[in-house]
Amino acid sequence: MSRIEVPAGPIDYQDTGGDGPALVFTHGFPMNHLQWRKVIPLLDDQFRCIAPTLPMGAHRSPMKPGTDLTHRGQVAILADFLDALDVDDVTLVMNDWGGAQFIVSENLDRRVGRLVFVACEAFDNFPPPQARPAELLCRVPGGARLLMQLLRTSFFRHNRRAWGAVSRTRIPDDVLDTWFDPARLDPAIRRDLRAFATGTPPAKTLLEWSESLRGFTKPALVVWANQDAMMPQDHGRRLADLLPDAHLIEIEDSGTLIPEDQPAHLAAALRTFLHS
Repeated sequence: MSRIEVPAGPIDYQDTGGDGPALVFTHGFPMNHLQWRKVIPLLDDQFRCIAPTLPMGAHRSPMKPGTDLTHRGQVAILADFLDALDVDDVTLVMNDWGGAQFIVSENLDRRVGRLVFVACEAFDNFPPPQARPAELLCRVPGGARLLMQLLRTSFFRHNRRAWGAVSRTRIPDDVLDTWFDPARLDPAIRRDLRAFATGTPPAKTLLEWSESLRGFTKPALVVWANQDAMMPQDHGRRLADLLPDAHLIEIEDSGTLIPEDQPAHLAAALRTFLHS
């Protein structure tokens, strides 16, 4: 892992390097670069794959006190990260957390050449209904700590009625440990997690931000899962219709975490999109 400083604080990231076109992969809440551990090895022969860990609760060092860690703040950190790496014409790939798309509404997308939406939050589905109890718990004093303790148990990690809803594949516990342990063990990381989890704006604002995608005229790819319990099935088509230059692909036998359930199909879709 590499580390770079941005105004908000240190950002850890994986970077395969090379001279190929740059793909920047964002992650869900609270996840990290390991969300893409099955996909990046299928692409790094031709592409520079960069996977930062944004401050959503799985990061290893806390951000500076007072940093805006809402969706708007996260895309500002993402834009600062791209500036710090000095990469241009990047393909920004998002999965689960869809807030990276707001880099467009915030007019911070000058380094973005393409957008890829992979079974992610969209429109007013921030967060999906299954994640809203966790958001509400984080609003209660001590709630974020309780949430992270619950995520130590097998039921909350793997049951389809709890965290297990994100994937049809059982995610290894050692991966889940890297997602959940930072906020469980460090009160400052837990503070950052709480700031993100409770920072979602009203639905009206989210829909206004979504409308800005009509002005993104560069190529876009929408990859949606046909058995996703969290991201509505019609949102993939709505996104493809909203974006001026978008193509929609539907993936069979997958939940939200397509990189976990169908990494080969996702990597093939990305290759075809980028070569076209």
